[in-house]
Amino acid sequence: MTFFAPFCIPFIIGTVSLFITIVAKWASWIYYLPRADRKLLLHGLFSVQTVKGVGEVVCECLLHRRIFRVNPLLGYMHMSLAFGWFLLIAVGWVETVAYLGFEPVPLQGHVFFKYFSTGIGEHKPVFDFVMDALLLFVLSGVALAWSKRLYSKAMGMRRTTKHFLGDRVALSALWFIFPARLVAESLTCAVYGGGGFLTGTIGGWLATHVNLDVLQALYEPSWWFYSCALGVFFVAMPFSRYQHIFTEIPLIFLRRYRLLPREKASTLDKFQIQACSRCGICLDPCQLQQDLGINDVQSVYFLRDRRYNRLKLAVANNCLMCGRCEAVCPVGINLNALRQNSRDTMRNIPDESRYKYFKGLDRSIGEGRVGYFAGCMTLLTPRTLHSMEQIFKAVGEDVWWADRDGGVCCGRPLKLSGETDSAKKMMRFNKELFYKHNISTLVTSCPICLRVFRDEYALRGIEVLHHSEYIARLMREGRLHLNKEGGQFTYHDPCELGRGCGIYDAPRSVISAVGDLLEPKHTRENAYCCGGSLANTVIGDAQQLRLAQSMSAEFEATGADTIVTACPLCKKSIARGTSLPVKDLSEIVAESL
Repeated sequence: MTFFAPFCIPFIIGTVSLFITIVAKWASWIYYLPRADRKLLLHGLFSVQTVKGVGEVVCECLLHRRIFRVNPLLGYMHMSLAFGWFLLIAVGWVETVAYLGFEPVPLQGHVFFKYFSTGIGEHKPVFDFVMDALLLFVLSGVALAWSKRLYSKAMGMRRTTKHFLGDRVALSALWFIFPARLVAESLTCAVYGGGGFLTGTIGGWLATHVNLDVLQALYEPSWWFYSCALGVFFVAMPFSRYQHIFTEIPLIFLRRYRLLPREKASTLDKFQIQACSRCGICLDPCQLQQDLGINDVQSVYFLRDRRYNRLKLAVANNCLMCGRCEAVCPVGINLNALRQNSRDTMRNIPDESRYKYFKGLDRSIGEGRVGYFAGCMTLLTPRTLHSMEQIFKAVGEDVWWADRDGGVCCGRPLKLSGETDSAKKMMRFNKELFYKHNISTLVTSCPICLRVFRDEYALRGIEVLHHSEYIARLMREGRLHLNKEGGQFTYHDPCELGRGCGIYDAPRSVISAVGDLLEPKHTRENAYCCGGSLANTVIGDAQQLRLAQSMSAEFEATGADTIVTACPLCKKSIARGTSLPVKDLSEIVAESL
């Protein structure tokens, strides 16, 4: 039997085009990976991570588990389209074998089997029922997609993403694929009989109420329309947001092989950028949009503009890099890393003479196995520094003070602005200083410093602690005794300390030893940014103040007496937006000694 009809041509062209484009993209991106990344890829390919990656592909690319956790209705929509379509293909393949055995059948024979199967062998109603049920499952997702575009709030989203022309073409084609399939198969049932509870019922109604000549006139065009919808979608897919369908899969394996974005852009970034489905989940958490009405710089638009080589400095730099969008991204894209290396590409200055003063600079004082690095912002909030001094004295700790009388910045603010090479000069100086003084533990009060020390300094033999972790350890060891005075405190999770370093419990354990903790509405992974982020070089002082005022209202609503944070920058920012006292964690500890 010949499994070909002229209407198959659009589908065949689209399928061949899709295959060639996807293979060419993957091959190019992998070929141009840094050599170290290619080694990780080859090493991981034949490891247990590949098996685990298959399971993650099923959970995330078909079942969309992460989207379900954030928004169940949106998760169902994505799952019905992805998993439902996959099952239509898989069960359709089994159906073909059930009718024809293992006779070789070209791809279009499987896809358009209802067209070619009229009059073939014994009717199998079980397959008609299952295929109709799966088609209805997918159509329910299409209906939700339509409603999301028309009224996003019904899907639990304040806003949906804006699309380019190519995205709209692919989206329109996708929306028509399954309704077109329903019409084509129903008309086939109307002309030839058969079908399940969905297509058979519609076909029976059409056969009763519509003239047979009309049905036969519509029969071939309906299959043409279905094939054209598939063909247009497949041709447009690699050049639209739907490229994520065939990019998230390899990205999952690459992540499991420990390939991560670097401070310099590489082709690994292509997998991340094009794995973005532009689902819009990252829009609502963005405070720039929520409080300032800035609605064209969010991660979904940053990735879109970077993908199409139209990224502007104003978009790259207009981000708090607070991690709220990254925390809810269902694809797990390293959004902050991509934002940072895009800035490096656009503005990095490799060598600057202003760093010559490093030579011979060492303003540190004291000696001890414990070193304390205050950081720039802590030096600008001296009460934190004085409180830490009281705590060290209370436990009899000999401390080496790295920068109490001034020193060199940790380098992270420069990295956030894209000056990565200049930042390395600072990092190299500090690292040599730490080793020179033989410390075994490095304590800092600044989460910004903490993160760069842990992630990028590679301090072998030196334990790095935030002062909240250090104080909590002193309490556990019985070295630090505090008086619980019964005050009511509310706590702000700094972005770099919480989402950045995963430190949530240590500050809370310390506060609970001093007084009562009242949590605000948005806390832990969902905590708001204070608005004073060093990462954003675009918004002005008045806009930062509005962000601080907006998030401070949540703390005031708790009825607490004092707002506590564990970041000197957050302390200064929050204090501008509230009338309540704002204290660093170390301050309330020093007051309770």
